[in-house]
Amino acid sequence: MPSRYVAIWFRYLKTDWIIRRNPALANMPFVLYEKNHGRMIVSAANFLAEKKGVYAGAILADARATIPALNIQEDPAAIFEEVIQKMAVWFIRYSPIVAVDAPDGIIINATGCAHLWGGEEEYIGNITTRLQQLGYTIKIAMAGSIGAAWALAHYGAEASIVQHGDKKNALAFLPPVALRIDDEIASRLQKLGLTSIIDILDIPTPSLRRRFGNQFIKQLQFALGYIEELMVPVELPAEYVQRLHALEPIKHAKGIEIALQKLIELLCTQLQSVEKGLRHCTFKAYRIDGKIVNIDINITRPSNNCAHIFKLLASKIVELAPGPGIELFVIESNTVEPMPTAQEEIWNVETNELDNKNIAELMDRIMNKIGPQQVKRFLPAEHYWPELSIKLATSLQEKQTIPWANNKIRPQRLLKHPEPIMVTAPIPDYPPMLFKHKGKLHRIVKADGPERIEQEWWLQQGLHRDYYYVEDEAGNRFWLFRYGHYDVTKKDQWFLHGYCT
Repeated sequence: MPSRYVAIWFRYLKTDWIIRRNPALANMPFVLYEKNHGRMIVSAANFLAEKKGVYAGAILADARATIPALNIQEDPAAIFEEVIQKMAVWFIRYSPIVAVDAPDGIIINATGCAHLWGGEEEYIGNITTRLQQLGYTIKIAMAGSIGAAWALAHYGAEASIVQHGDKKNALAFLPPVALRIDDEIASRLQKLGLTSIIDILDIPTPSLRRRFGNQFIKQLQFALGYIEELMVPVELPAEYVQRLHALEPIKHAKGIEIALQKLIELLCTQLQSVEKGLRHCTFKAYRIDGKIVNIDINITRPSNNCAHIFKLLASKIVELAPGPGIELFVIESNTVEPMPTAQEEIWNVETNELDNKNIAELMDRIMNKIGPQQVKRFLPAEHYWPELSIKLATSLQEKQTIPWANNKIRPQRLLKHPEPIMVTAPIPDYPPMLFKHKGKLHRIVKADGPERIEQEWWLQQGLHRDYYYVEDEAGNRFWLFRYGHYDVTKKDQWFLHGYCT
């Protein structure tokens, strides 16, 4: 399939954006200005100002003299980088690959997209109409290369569409500056009488390279499509993604459910073909008012089960606000894992309950209802220090590399960081009689210990810990430790490290 690109130039980006927020300015000439070396310079002018002879780059005082009733405003230049970025995201409804052409343009990789609107003319027409409804004045062009589309959008006729293989004829009578060359080279070409691209095409490439350098040749080849020009998408498209355009804006939950089910079937078919399952999935809805709403799910083990994924996402449809209507649905997943076809293990009678699909799907429903951070699985880690002896598992499938220390009793709740306490103990190596924690005094009636745990000297140096299990008069049980040996000359350091049931 031949490549197709769309270039959009927002001729009056800054002034159109301000007019959208202050419609009264639409009927009067106005400009934006900025300070430049102590002078006030016009940085942008609307259509009515340009019609009366005021353009960007003019001195503000001269502009006022030309148009006495000129409305002026300071240029909020810092915000327009974000504005064009957000507009690029808006264009993802037309293609998954959209790039910013700073400072006032958008490039769309429209390869394989136009047929969804009925053809290239309808595709271009839809974009133009939507932007005009939003109040933007644009020039737009479609061609087989980024360079050709850009040249025609900036210097060609309105809404140009260049058919495949016709780039030379389309570019022939445009000025050389349309090749995105610097001003110095453009000036040299003008002095030599090379006023159109067709004049350059007749000159041998070695001669052009010798006179104007490699960069000039590269820009010419970009425009003619001889070499591919790279795009930097405003959002990297997911590796596994499916899109569904709505013939009419969808406003009701039933319509959203139908779109969701169709997309999940397409995505799961795609995943099954490469023996993969998703671990995270996002369902996006592009509204006709430009807003994007989405829901997402996390899955504990790879899955390409349509019914299960649909059940998880469908439970969150109520979170989607369709507003005036949804025109595009997208489902995508960047987090996938291998999921080879399951085979029966005839001779293996030992099974791992965590590999049970029903348990995994139950975990998914719980996790997506209360939040993925609320469900955790832990595995033993190769450390003696208690707070380092466990680690968070990445999935249900992750296997433990060492056995649990079943011969050692540990508290059900271990504090991430031991908390200091005040302790009264009778003599060295005896458990404490009472301790005070967060202002509350606990009198100890039972105790067991000490259990000494040494520092891991190959990781860090420091004192050992002597641990005690203790029970207070109210029946509460705690895990305490003293840091280092008892020293009559120093105040002991005691800590609370865990709670027992």
